Amino acid sequence: MEGAVERRRPPTAQQFVLAEVRSAITSGRLKPGAPIRQDALAARLDVSRVPLREALKTLEGEGLVEHKVHRGYFVTELSLTDLREIYRIRELLEEEAVRRAAPHVDLTVLEDIQTEVERTEAAGDLTAMTAANRRFHFTLFEASGMPRLTRLISTLWDSTDAYRSLYYTQTPNRERVLHEHRAVLTALRAGDIDAAVRWLDEHRAHAVTALEGVLDGG
Repeated sequence: MEGAVERRRPPTAQQFVLAEVRSAITSGRLKPGAPIRQDALAARLDVSRVPLREALKTLEGEGLVEHKVHRGYFVTELSLTDLREIYRIRELLEEEAVRRAAPHVDLTVLEDIQTEVERTEAAGDLTAMTAANRRFHFTLFEASGMPRLTRLISTLWDSTDAYRSLYYTQTPNRERVLHEHRAVLTALRAGDIDAAVRWLDEHRAHAVTALEGVLDGG
């Protein structure tokens, strides 16, 4: 992991390591299939192997890393079948969340988050854009008042975080994200829940199509 930024550490070494490794994966600094070199990582972050191992176990539970016997930890790689299944399940769960949430979501808050998505995109800060994008979607999902459903969706998002960063590296993809977010906001402001659901379906479909090209070597 190149260039870990200096900032105030979270309360424990494990939380610090967890945040650093997760950031490296979601930003694309550690790509799918990349090995997690524990000795070098522990030295770079100035921690012992104990919190590092615990952090890796947590990330394994989230689906971001996988352990291979006698080889160690690697950033999880997904097959096309895996990717399509995850996005299909997301489609089903997110539609329910959006339909429940639409009458209750605070659109002013959602618009403020979209402003942050656009600001970070314009600044070329893909890590911050990825985080703002997630806040946009989960502010909507959480308005459903269904925390278990939201947690299930969050788990599915976690499992594809490494690939989301690959999607965002392409300028047309980022511009499409902005356009589709604006369309969702317009539909929600108009009270057109069906249109909001359709735009979010298109939003996911574009991501799947682009990522299929990555996984297929295209």
